[in-house]
Amino acid sequence: METRFSNLEPGDTGNVVGFTEGSASYRSKLLAMGLVRDVPFHEVRKAPLGDPVEIWVNGFHLCLRRKEAEMLRLKGYLQTLDTSFP
Repeated sequence: METRFSNLEPGDTGNVVGFTEGSASYRSKLLAMGLVRDVPFHEVRKAPLGDPVEIWVNGFHLCLRRKEAEMLRLKGYLQTLDTSFP
């Protein structure tokens, strides 16, 4: 089942399955940062107003604006985990 990034809460995990339509140059940047197909990620936290969000992917922390995060198509296991990631 696919979901949107806005449906996730801190502690949830999922897999990237692709991108929605948007800026090709920004998609290239997301790919370069490791957000490729089937990569698992973990939402660490959101700013108080929900923007930006911090995710843990490929062993590093990455902050994305909410609009940027909404470009991701997500699928997989959405479950709350311990949020005390390194």
